[in-house]
Amino acid sequence: MKAVHFGAGNIGRGFVGLLLHEAGYEVVFADVADALISQLAEASSYDVHEVGENPAVKTVEGFRALNSATQEAAVVEEISTADVVTTAVGPHILKFVAPVIARGLAARPAELPPLQIMACENAINATDLLHTEIRAAWDDSAGDLDAVAVFANTAVDRIVPNQAPGQGLDVTVETFFEWVIDRTPFKGNAPVIPGATFVDELGPYIERKLFTVNTGHASAAYFGYAAGLEKISDAMADPAVAAKVRAVLEETKELLVAKHGFVEAEQEAYVQKILSRFTNPHLPDTVVRVGRAPLRKLGRHERFVGPAAELAERGVTPVALLEAMSAALRFDDGADDEAVELAKLLSELDAAAVVERVTELTPTHPLFPAVQKLVEDRQAEG
Repeated sequence: MKAVHFGAGNIGRGFVGLLLHEAGYEVVFADVADALISQLAEASSYDVHEVGENPAVKTVEGFRALNSATQEAAVVEEISTADVVTTAVGPHILKFVAPVIARGLAARPAELPPLQIMACENAINATDLLHTEIRAAWDDSAGDLDAVAVFANTAVDRIVPNQAPGQGLDVTVETFFEWVIDRTPFKGNAPVIPGATFVDELGPYIERKLFTVNTGHASAAYFGYAAGLEKISDAMADPAVAAKVRAVLEETKELLVAKHGFVEAEQEAYVQKILSRFTNPHLPDTVVRVGRAPLRKLGRHERFVGPAAELAERGVTPVALLEAMSAALRFDDGADDEAVELAKLLSELDAAAVVERVTELTPTHPLFPAVQKLVEDRQAEG
């Protein structure tokens, strides 16, 4: 079996590539980072160091690596005979890999079963986005796209921090991971990937992860940054910060239980597990790294405004989530392009315009006045 995986970074090597390797796939990494691909192409193996409870070292071998910019024809050929294609490149990069995948699908021999495509991105329904981009690049003369490919959405979760200098291809990750895959598109022919969980309805699991892990992680970053702390584990060791993060996840738990019917005790256990992950001292994750890209994180369907808006629509005032958004508005790391852009918007636009531009909330939305007040308070500080 062969899997072509786009994205040879830490997540690609330390999570998706590892699980595909353990499932028995020969993994072909594709990336545009020339130095990284060259290093992978010359290596026979790399190690994944799992830290936390029950730490372990796992070795990945039998892989190959191609530069998808300079060796595009070779990547197309690999896709044409692959069993699985996965991505971990970032949602905004999917439009760039889609044409290559489309070419590989067009070259696929008719006798092969449909290619199984899964985008493993930190975004809701990322595979749908990839499907749309592939269809836009598809040449109809090549036949029916849906006859040669199966597209399945996934939800992925594993904390992969900044790596220590000199680590080479080895990757340090937390022991916990979750890869949830929608089984319905496969129509009984889902891939066998030990460690992955296949479900009939993915939406609740995507939102559970986004509104617990991503919301909590970013909250710890912004509250920790405001407190002058360096690491996420430092932030969670601070009682005041930890209490604020806990309060945020109380609100998202309330929404998830009401909206998706999760059993409250089970969701509480999930929250506790997530909180314990953030305290892992073996993960040297910084509040600056986790807090980067505040504009995206304050988006309409993202980790703060998404759940806060739904709570407001249900008549609930999301006090803790609003406090987290207030902290995000004060994330002023000059090395982060989005933090710089956010500061520019705050200095040039009035509060209502900032809210509409950043959060895409409309003035008639019940959450709008509260967020506008947050922006006004931030602007008053100068």
